[in-house]
Amino acid sequence: MEAPPVSAMPVTGGAINMMEYLLQGSVFDQALESLLHRLRGLCDNMEPETFTDHELVYLLKGQQGNPFILRARRSLSHPTSPWHLRYLGQPEVGDKSRHALVRNCVDVAASHSLPDFLNEMGFRMDHEFVANGHIFRKGAMKIVVSKLSRILVPGNTDNTERLSLSYLVEQSVLAPAGQDTMSEEMRSFAEQLKPLVHLEKIDPSKQRH
Repeated sequence: MEAPPVSAMPVTGGAINMMEYLLQGSVFDQALESLLHRLRGLCDNMEPETFTDHELVYLLKGQQGNPFILRARRSLSHPTSPWHLRYLGQPEVGDKSRHALVRNCVDVAASHSLPDFLNEMGFRMDHEFVANGHIFRKGAMKIVVSKLSRILVPGNTDNTERLSLSYLVEQSVLAPAGQDTMSEEMRSFAEQLKPLVHLEKIDPSKQRH
């Protein structure tokens, strides 16, 4: 099954129509504590925020071309918090001078009836997963270290199975268009995490979930 790129960014407020600068990598479970220790020393928050989120990926297939994709995410740690609806545009991967992947990002808060609304609009839920982990911050940068789990029974977030023996690591910045100096700052920070994790500019269109 072809699917859009996994993005494990947790529900933390909404930024409307911004550009997302992104680097990704992974670490094996046994290297997690070493990475968290390094991040505590480098980031603004000594103790990371923790999160457990449930994400549903919806597709709307048109007459031709790729389906339109929306992501609905809710916090399992804070069930009364709003849902978030997220659209991620096609990545701008052509510019070799950029050290990070860049894509349009629209993120808005929504009510708990969001899944019903998307179904009424003709969207079909393609897949869902649970992401849990840690959030570090360094200035405008956010570093998310998360474990992804597949949901074995649709809608039952208590019945899950881990997807791999590694943690996904995502370094991102949300900024207005044209802030390309962000990618250089991200590259400099990512260098400080080597060799624990190698964060790279990954083309999501070449990923499979």
